[in-house]
Amino acid sequence: MWLSCMYNTIAERTDHDRHSVQQRDNVVPKPIPLQYGRYYHIYNRGNNRENLFVEERNYRYFLRLYARHIEPIAETYAYCLLRNHFHVLVKIKDEENLRGLKPPSQHFSNPFNAYARAFNNAYERTGTLFERPFERIEVTSDAHFTLLVTYIHQNPQLHRFVTDFRDWIYSSYHADLSDKPARVKRQDVLAWFDGAENLETAHCKAAGAHALGVLTLEDLL
Repeated sequence: MWLSCMYNTIAERTDHDRHSVQQRDNVVPKPIPLQYGRYYHIYNRGNNRENLFVEERNYRYFLRLYARHIEPIAETYAYCLLRNHFHVLVKIKDEENLRGLKPPSQHFSNPFNAYARAFNNAYERTGTLFERPFERIEVTSDAHFTLLVTYIHQNPQLHRFVTDFRDWIYSSYHADLSDKPARVKRQDVLAWFDGAENLETAHCKAAGAHALGVLTLEDLL
């Protein structure tokens, strides 16, 4: 009986340890907060790969929320909204320009939460819309920045939403080549590529995720 109790205790501890390991392995690491004055590739997708945008008004509403919450704290260099995910390339403004405001990471969470509430109300759904937390990769080199601009713009073609990325209207590509007012840092992007002609030429080259040397959620779609 003593041996039976001992074995039962060991079994219980083993089950407990196994459960603890499973819980530990399932915990999503807490992301590093966005830092002032740094460049980031920020992206996310729908929870369970659901669509985030199901009609044209969804894209427009998301961009309005993005402008309201993000423009005060970050400069945007490129963006692309796709049916089930999105990408933005931003620089967080310097801390001295953001004194008295909430941390940058909170400003990014706000439009996602507001959009999810509106989306759920409009389509009578419940639960999480976006995967959490939103993904962020710091951009630390000129080469990474350059590849990201083209990669973000080419995303609709990479995922076969269109046969030519230039036909996708929910990205900043056409804003870069337009004279109309734009919310992206168009002049900075054009200067980075040394003019519109070179920007177009760079976009004729492939810019897949593997060229970036980083793993993004695109590899999982």
